[in-house]
Amino acid sequence: MTRAIKAMAISLHHLRSAVAAADCGSFRQAADLLTVRHSVLSRSIKQFEHLVGVSLFERSTGGVVPTVAGRRILRIAQMILEQVDTLVVIGRTSGDGEVGRLAIGFCTSMSAGNLRASLVEFKKRFPQVELATMERSRLRMVSALRSGTLDVIITPGRLSSADCRSLMLWSERVMVSMPADHPLAARETVFWTDLRNETVLLSQYDPGRELEDLLTSKLSLPEDRPKIEWHDVSRGIIKSLVSTGMGVSLVMESDVGASFAGLVYRELRDGTGPSRVDFCAHRRADNENPVLLNFLDILTERYPTPTSRD
Repeated sequence: MTRAIKAMAISLHHLRSAVAAADCGSFRQAADLLTVRHSVLSRSIKQFEHLVGVSLFERSTGGVVPTVAGRRILRIAQMILEQVDTLVVIGRTSGDGEVGRLAIGFCTSMSAGNLRASLVEFKKRFPQVELATMERSRLRMVSALRSGTLDVIITPGRLSSADCRSLMLWSERVMVSMPADHPLAARETVFWTDLRNETVLLSQYDPGRELEDLLTSKLSLPEDRPKIEWHDVSRGIIKSLVSTGMGVSLVMESDVGASFAGLVYRELRDGTGPSRVDFCAHRRADNENPVLLNFLDILTERYPTPTSRD
């Protein structure tokens, strides 16, 4: 049997049997996992070993362990199976978008607010869609969007990218979080100028930079600005630091939905009213995933024009 004929004789059943045996460390447990007879799985793996020309496993009464050559082959087998699963997902999403997968990246809270409400509405309408979410730095999310790992990302502001399309969504009020015993907590409304003598803790993750830019624009004179401390931690850790009295922080309106012991939130205003940050949805121009198009339709229904933002 030539090499080409042997390669053609390898089936997905061979791959799944071997990968399952490696994961379980036992032919019998792998057979139970795949709901086949032990003899059928054992024969499949022997055929696979014959076709590739090496032993994939060291067998003992205690189970099976991949050989050195087996580990390399099993890694490739796992990759092939993952690619096949991806083909199935793509096939399922090629229709009307009622079944499939949607991968969303974001840098706003899902504890409350518009993103949470939009996702709840989407799952209500399309319950069979698999929903995957990612919260990372904007740089990583943009890279994932371009590579196709993410279908859409929701971030503050627009992206300056020719291969992406942006959809204006909602705006969120900017709030200041502080310990419950902080002097500013006694006020219903806090003005930007009230932060002059404070220490403001910000996360290096998004939307920290937008919040810094907003603070700088509201307090144009350097002597009027508070001290800013940057921390390479999540927004949740920033809340913990604030609760210990290390300072105050700037957060988006949606963050208020995640209650945190010892913290209070107050709306930040200037002379014209509440301060807000705009959010947009971004996608690749060539992404034709019908599930994504259905999600964008819901966003368009909920936030049709900038004047209707809530």
